[in-house]
Amino acid sequence: MFHYTAETTTSVQNAIAALETSLKEEQFGVLWRFNLREKLKEKGFDFEREYVVLEVCNPAEANRVISENVLAGYFLPCKIVVYEADGKTKIGMPKPTAFMNMLEDDALMGIAADVEARLMKCINRAANP
Repeated sequence: MFHYTAETTTSVQNAIAALETSLKEEQFGVLWRFNLREKLKEKGFDFEREYVVLEVCNPAEANRVISENVLAGYFLPCKIVVYEADGKTKIGMPKPTAFMNMLEDDALMGIAADVEARLMKCINRAANP
């Protein structure tokens, strides 16, 4: 699968707060928070479910990736999405290894696998506080 997704029964906002705390433990920061529901509403569309995209970055890891292969920057920063579906809150991301696999670079795959494992840990801690 190209993604990793965990479920929780907490609200989207509580999941985001838990996720931000968890990300800090792994030296990731949130660069940008995009509330899709609010943006669509602003543009005249009804989108009822909560759907928030977080762009996250660990500067040391970003430096390692870009230093290895400048094209890897096309996949940065990492995205984590928190949204409502089927009566639950979901926290998910596209797997960094799925993206880096396209560049066919073994060194990048090692970095991506490490980042992916750390982000999955963050998601799991946020989903199961």
